[in-house]
Amino acid sequence: MTNNETLKAIKNRRSIRKFKENQITKEELNAIIQSAIYAPTGHNDQPWHFTVIQNKEVLNKISEVANESMKNSEIGWISKLGSKNRPLFYNAPTVVIVSGKEGAYSPLTDCSAAIQNMLIAAESLNIGSLWNGLVSYFFENKEEAKILNLKEGYKPYYAVALGYKDCEQPVAPERNEDVFTYIL
Repeated sequence: MTNNETLKAIKNRRSIRKFKENQITKEELNAIIQSAIYAPTGHNDQPWHFTVIQNKEVLNKISEVANESMKNSEIGWISKLGSKNRPLFYNAPTVVIVSGKEGAYSPLTDCSAAIQNMLIAAESLNIGSLWNGLVSYFFENKEEAKILNLKEGYKPYYAVALGYKDCEQPVAPERNEDVFTYIL
């Protein structure tokens, strides 16, 4: 079982926060996006839309707007992070906004499954990834969010930053193994 490539990708995947400048290839991006649409969904609804951003100016604008909004958060660590004005996506050259269809049966769950597929696919290609929820602070500014021309009837949930890793693979934190109950 330990030689299984899928299990290796799952266990080795880490959130990457340092990316090289060069863009991932179209083939790599397509493979990652294709893996997303093969995620399971409730009632095979497939209630998602993916907005791929590779424009550095747009990515910088998202960071700027999100950081300003984060500064006003009542959650201490978020306001502190926003005050640092760091790039939201750690300079990743590709970011995918994952949106779910409003009124669908389980869009948040389905989009989360799609994101996990993307993260594992990226790891299998030795591409770094980061699941980013702080992008929601950008979407609080409806006027600024218009620059993304998001599909109508869909709500943006998360972003996935993608790029070649510019750091050592982080060590996995210990896992709590006392989380299983077997009923035999």
